[in-house]
Amino acid sequence: MSYANLFDIAGMGMNAQSVRLNTVASNLANAQSAASSVNQVYRARHPVFTAVQQSAMQQMAGWDIGADSEQQGAGVEVSGIVESEAPLEKRYEPGHPLADKDGYVVYPNVNVVEEMADMISASRSFQINVEMLQSAKTMAQRLLALGQ
Repeated sequence: MSYANLFDIAGMGMNAQSVRLNTVASNLANAQSAASSVNQVYRARHPVFTAVQQSAMQQMAGWDIGADSEQQGAGVEVSGIVESEAPLEKRYEPGHPLADKDGYVVYPNVNVVEEMADMISASRSFQINVEMLQSAKTMAQRLLALGQ
């Protein structure tokens, strides 16, 4: 594995965690947004990640792959963002301006505690990828210093 692969993998990981952090932020921002009907309410969103195989990365970069190359996991990409299927929360608030004819207001299916835990996990994963980049950079600099 070359240094370029390390930088690619860390960059892909940072990109994936950035998308994850953005969806968490969107979920938290809309956690208390009320609606009058089930069709109009915000639904929690979550990114879906897929592993990128090393041979696929090499083909994208135009590298020649031998027939004996192994199919190793070499990164991650966001394949999409899906809406949560968790049930929505209906609260009886007859005085609320968005209450339906029965007095219920529909709130998103966002669990704030789970979102905060997901945010901490995504932030830590992003930080680990940054540290991996720093380590690879330091190793490359020391390797170049050996040639002096």
